[in-house]
Amino acid sequence: MKIKNRWFVVLGAVLIQLALGAIYAWSVFTPSLVDAGWTKAMTQAVFATGLFFFAVVMVIAGRIMPKLGPRKVAMSGGFVLGSGYLLAGLFGGTNFIALLIFIGMIGGAGIGLAYVVPIAVGMRWFPDKKGLITGMAVSGFGFGATLWVKLAGSWGTLIALYGLSTTFTALGAIFMLMILVGGIWMIFPPEGWLPAGYTLPVASDGSAIGDENHFNSTEMLKTPQFHFISMTFAFGASAGLMSIGLMKLWPMVALTGNGIDKVAASAIAGTAMAVFFSLANGLGRIAWGAISDKLGRKQSIVIMMATQGIFVILFQWMAGTPALLYLGATLIGFNFGGNFSLFPTITADTFGSKFIGQNYGWVFLAYGFGGILGPIMGGWLGDMGNFPLAFTICGILCLVAAVIMSQIKPATKTV
Repeated sequence: MKIKNRWFVVLGAVLIQLALGAIYAWSVFTPSLVDAGWTKAMTQAVFATGLFFFAVVMVIAGRIMPKLGPRKVAMSGGFVLGSGYLLAGLFGGTNFIALLIFIGMIGGAGIGLAYVVPIAVGMRWFPDKKGLITGMAVSGFGFGATLWVKLAGSWGTLIALYGLSTTFTALGAIFMLMILVGGIWMIFPPEGWLPAGYTLPVASDGSAIGDENHFNSTEMLKTPQFHFISMTFAFGASAGLMSIGLMKLWPMVALTGNGIDKVAASAIAGTAMAVFFSLANGLGRIAWGAISDKLGRKQSIVIMMATQGIFVILFQWMAGTPALLYLGATLIGFNFGGNFSLFPTITADTFGSKFIGQNYGWVFLAYGFGGILGPIMGGWLGDMGNFPLAFTICGILCLVAAVIMSQIKPATKTV
């Protein structure tokens, strides 16, 4: 298949990422699971397992993509993700071990297989708009949470009408179909292809940046820049992923503590996650990508992390008032979304785009670490009745991340 218009790649990327955003819709299932006898920590264990397998398998996807091609890798991810949800539905929908395996392990692995493909393909087709296009490609991941939360929850009422088992089965079929269709356009451009009128960026010595200036994974892993970027990503991911995991549970505690009845609190908290956080998450990916094309990746990440630290700390007091809850969810979601356009592009800017599929997979392991640290800590402290401490810790980590990023210098190869 030959792609005549590179914007079809963006269309395919958004379709794929909308389905992959299923992992961020997990919070819509947690109240039903708690009602079925799960602890809060158990709900976060499935979420954290999914994030871990997402990150680990993404490294594998980056390595096999040059051999199999991006289309096959993306479609394989769709089949694995869809199968995980289908199997979760067939096993009753509330069995902890079944959901840990089928949604956490298998579902997370499917997301990891497919996620890196639209990023790598998009950067090859749009070297002139890396930040914007990466943001657009991954925006579906954020918007997907809104779609699936509302379909399963207050708008589509799938959970209320059909239960968790049928909901998981239906979503699995939808995810598989969307990724298979989007995968049609996941093809790299011909070697050496450039958009009309675009020239390669110039290095400090005045030469065009070529393949010899691109770091492979072995070279990248030896640099201090890789470790600084990864640490920054891990701290930012911890705060955002903890907020996602607790976006339903903590506001319900805070709202009911302020005299709002449980039914109303559930609706308000659900709206905060499904509408305000999720929409801002999607918009933040596009906006921060475009901003970084103008402002630069490093400065954009410093600003994003510093403000995120403040927002996350303040959220412990904002969650008990509906208007402030919506504002806090919007601000945290907007900044959290920026991670997914800024870290792929700073990885490409720092280490080159030739090996971005493999290299970003290694950087993305930091997201998996954050997916364990933030949600598990949040669930554990929540069971102890101390949600506010979780937000304080994660907010401080974001402020530390801003300082770390401000110290990063350009990478140079050792001879």
